[in-house]
Amino acid sequence: MTDLRLALYQPDIPQNTGTLLRTAACLGLGVDLIEPAGFAVTDRNLRRAGMDYLDTAVPTRHTGWTAFEAGRRASGRRLVLLTTKGAVSYLDYAFRADDVLLVGRESAGVPAEVHDAADARLIVPMMPGMRSLNVAVAAVMVIGEALRQTGGFPPLERKPGDETP
Repeated sequence: MTDLRLALYQPDIPQNTGTLLRTAACLGLGVDLIEPAGFAVTDRNLRRAGMDYLDTAVPTRHTGWTAFEAGRRASGRRLVLLTTKGAVSYLDYAFRADDVLLVGRESAGVPAEVHDAADARLIVPMMPGMRSLNVAVAAVMVIGEALRQTGGFPPLERKPGDETP
């Protein structure tokens, strides 16, 4: 299990939130949900994409940015913002096992105060003229690299008869 966390800033789309909660459950990440969300944060709204994984990935809910940021600062964790306004590729960044990876709203990203609070602002390289990836897709790409760099992937569970590498 890793100490890496994923934070969702006021998410707009329950399917993306469910997908990210499922990803966090499968990879052993903690999740912070910074409210208000653009939908009622209920099991019913998240269950379709998150399926039964929502029982494992229970997000820590924060009433707003100020509450989340106070806790994050007190913990001493770095805040790593994934943004189309970033200048550093996530592939060129040295992740730490206790980083908090933050994604913004699908409709609007994050406000200036959140950008200013970030310790790093990372971008996923894309083809010229493309605006952005789906927030869940971008987050999973960066989570994979952060886990690779920090050795945070869960161990493979081998079953009898599985081929060995």
